[in-house]
Amino acid sequence: MATNDRLLVQILLLGLLAASLWVLAPFWSALFWAAVLAFASWPLMRLLTQLLNGRMSLAAGILTGVWVIMVAVPLVWLGFNLADHIKDANALVKDLQVEGLPPPPSWLASIPLVGERLVELWRTIDQQGAAFFDTLRPYLGQVGNWLVARSAKIGAGMVELALSLVLVFFFYRDGPRLAVFVHSLLERLIGERADHYLELVAGTVQRVVNGVIGTAAAQAVLAYIGFVIAGVPGALVLGLLTFAFSFIMIPPLIWGPAVAWLVWQGEIGMAIFLGIWGFFIISGVDNILKPYLISRGGNLPLVVVLLGVFGGILAFGFMGLFLGPTLLAVAYSLLSDWVADKTPPAEALVDKPLPGEDPRG
Repeated sequence: MATNDRLLVQILLLGLLAASLWVLAPFWSALFWAAVLAFASWPLMRLLTQLLNGRMSLAAGILTGVWVIMVAVPLVWLGFNLADHIKDANALVKDLQVEGLPPPPSWLASIPLVGERLVELWRTIDQQGAAFFDTLRPYLGQVGNWLVARSAKIGAGMVELALSLVLVFFFYRDGPRLAVFVHSLLERLIGERADHYLELVAGTVQRVVNGVIGTAAAQAVLAYIGFVIAGVPGALVLGLLTFAFSFIMIPPLIWGPAVAWLVWQGEIGMAIFLGIWGFFIISGVDNILKPYLISRGGNLPLVVVLLGVFGGILAFGFMGLFLGPTLLAVAYSLLSDWVADKTPPAEALVDKPLPGEDPRG
């Protein structure tokens, strides 16, 4: 083939590739999350396929159904329950506007040193409550619009999540063929180190997914147990919310108000219990389990995951909770491995003179 003809073919292939990427652009986050989910859970897929005598399509369908039950159903259920709780909150605000605060609880005055002042503050807030709500009324519309906008983004994220759960079936079913294709592509691009980088990416993805989701699940279960013991209503809803807030590493936004509600109800003992349980058990798990799961078999700093979570939310919305830390972790691991090949050991740098320093001392 002549040089001009070869160049024309290459230009056409590049144009075709660019057009394909443009067509797939709206689905990148769903495709990426489906690939990550299938990749991280591939040992389960392999085991299930063996139990079903090699029927991969059936195994893929069963495992996809399990993910739908574990992820989609609780999210839908949570959405309906949150809608009910929002209605209750609106009714409470209207009651406070009309009737004011209830009488201060009897235990409030018995608090040493500050009890009487708290009772007086309670009565002052009750007397000035109507004026306070009138002052806030001009801003309530803006807050409502902001919440609607955020709800639309969350809804779009839910749609992407649902699409990724559909796509994961095809990643399960066609996983071996996709693996061969990726391996062949990497061999063409980077040569003999393709296997090494595939193993590096595989280990990083599995550690991040196991660490982020595993820690969130553990915190949700522990939070649910604490809410049940303390007698907090809606324990299951609060447990699911703890699972969601665990991704952005602020579960105290869930158990903290529950502690305040117990204090409001006069359940001081249970409030103290839930505060201790939340601080040392629920939040403490994040400091132990997540670093262990993510750093196991590697040297991935936890700050990379934290930056990936917040950056991912800003870049991708809801799906960024998963995509951000995974992308940053893979990039960090690849760059660290690449730099490690070119960097001399630390021992060799100890006695090396600094730039401009006289080597004779």
